Amino acid sequence: MNVDRSSLQTGASVRQACRTGKFTGQTSGLASGFAQANLVILRERDASDFLQFCQKNPKPCPLLEVTKAGDYYPAKLATDADLRTDLPRYRVWKQGTLIDEPTEISHLWREDLVSFLIGCSFTFEAALIEAGLPVRHIDLGLNVPMYRTTIQCEPAGIFSGPLVVSMRPFKPADAIRAVQITSRFPAVHGAPVHMGFPEQLGITNLAQPDYGDAVPVEPEELHVFWACGVTPQAVLMQAKLDFAITHSPGCMFVSDLKDEALTIS
Repeated sequence: MNVDRSSLQTGASVRQACRTGKFTGQTSGLASGFAQANLVILRERDASDFLQFCQKNPKPCPLLEVTKAGDYYPAKLATDADLRTDLPRYRVWKQGTLIDEPTEISHLWREDLVSFLIGCSFTFEAALIEAGLPVRHIDLGLNVPMYRTTIQCEPAGIFSGPLVVSMRPFKPADAIRAVQITSRFPAVHGAPVHMGFPEQLGITNLAQPDYGDAVPVEPEELHVFWACGVTPQAVLMQAKLDFAITHSPGCMFVSDLKDEALTIS
């Protein structure tokens, strides 16, 4: 990474830094006020089933935009954007196995690829911080911890698999406030799906997240879990598609859309 994170104040500046290879890190805390999105790219023949999967599972997969086959620019979320280059890092999947994590995918692009942009909880973190709530992974400069659960998503066509959640620790009073704040952002996962008792989600070791980085949790704090847009990656592993591309966990597409555009009263 050759660029100062503090200089990345807008979606356009983050995308440009990614496009030129100057930024390849995680995007939590960047471009405060600009909505971020998870990315899933599939062949057109698999896109219909995945669209239905997202519609059946809106908490982990709130759709913000779906492109036409072959289009690598999101018409609604940004101007002058290129989904092949404008994320810090991608994941390439074959037969459900991760085979590469490149910083751009232009060489892999095909005319039958459909891109799904899915709401990301990084979007509501700015609102949490503005309300004075500490967001532990941002304070420590880490990626948010994410965990596969034993809760199964609603299946659709060829797609099925476990819910993935992200975790942020809060003191009880702050946890209640966090629920109130994030409930206003249904397009980016909304309110938490679980609070406390991680074993009820099948999570046995919080110190070993499946994705992202572990964060310390104080004895008086609650573990607060939100549905996570990495869920499709767990589902893709199970579907064993011959080809798919996603964002690398924590390395999001940063849009031109302002956070407040995704809030409800």
